[in-house]
Amino acid sequence: MYRSGHCTIHRSRFQRVESYPTPNSHRIDCVPNYSCIGAAPTLEGRFRAMSRSGKVTVVGAGFYGSTTALRLAEYDIFETVVLTDIVEGKPEGLALDINQSRSIEGFETKVVGATTTADGKGYEATANSDVVVITAGLPRKPGMSRMDLIGVNAGIVRGVAENIAKHSPNAVLIVVSNPLDEMTALAQIASKFPHNRVMGQAGMLDTARFTHFVAEKLNVPVASVKTLTLGSHGDTMVPVPSRCTVDGKPLSEKLSAAEIDELVTRTRNGGAEVVALLKTGSAYYAPSAAAARMARAVIKDTGEVMPVCAWVEGEYGISGVYLGVEAEIGRSGIKKVVEGNLTSSELEALKVAAEAVRSKQADVKDL
Repeated sequence: MYRSGHCTIHRSRFQRVESYPTPNSHRIDCVPNYSCIGAAPTLEGRFRAMSRSGKVTVVGAGFYGSTTALRLAEYDIFETVVLTDIVEGKPEGLALDINQSRSIEGFETKVVGATTTADGKGYEATANSDVVVITAGLPRKPGMSRMDLIGVNAGIVRGVAENIAKHSPNAVLIVVSNPLDEMTALAQIASKFPHNRVMGQAGMLDTARFTHFVAEKLNVPVASVKTLTLGSHGDTMVPVPSRCTVDGKPLSEKLSAAEIDELVTRTRNGGAEVVALLKTGSAYYAPSAAAARMARAVIKDTGEVMPVCAWVEGEYGISGVYLGVEAEIGRSGIKKVVEGNLTSSELEALKVAAEAVRSKQADVKDL
């Protein structure tokens, strides 16, 4: 971390606003200017008066959803965070608990809990949301693949997307329910939103896992590592070693091809590793951090380039599919897909991933 006067600035993988009380009781934003995907930040600290605006809804108050809501509230940039769930009283209780932490953590964003039903009751509380994070659905259990969840989670995500579209027709949807690529496609179909306003959280998480594994292997700070993963959030994930660096030097200069392949495999199985260790439930700290950062990029219209599940229409020679790619994120959702340099083998792997998810996404419209 960096310290300057009374303001503490934490290194982060993406641009972040840190807010702190000052002696004269004014809240201050310290905004470091970061480069993307894990590179060490270039600090150009600037300060401005704190303002809160917008409304974000998190659907699903399990560990993933409630942690996401907490992170979003602690950013202190939203006017309101709404947390919903079908379990009566659960979102209201969690909202009350989070609100009671505001004076301790020093944020003013209000969290509202709302119990919802399958027939749409309770969604009035989410009305006019600017961003909606969909975490609803069953988590994986040990031995399950993400695709094992498609049948039950499809019905849940469809119902959520339809109700959100009814009450927040201008929202940007961030889908995190598994299987991610298929559920993102289904949310777009069910909501009838334009493709740019529906995205999935995948590459952010997978990239963070890859970064962690590289940093641990080399015993270096995570801030010195820059990695990237594209493709699907599953078996056809495409880690991109050619775009990975440590202290600005190619990863291939630090690790052998065999060692990189080992980390690539571990990254691809990163979620399953956590599930196996937990035995009940799945990961939520790293996933919630990724989803919250995406929501922040939308509401603040940052234009940050992040690896996300986005609709691809011609980029990399691929069209008509939701796929993990780098994209510029802002108030309209996906502002544009960013084509980065890939080796021939990486590009071929990305095209294989696209075809693997294309057929599955085509089937979800009937689920």
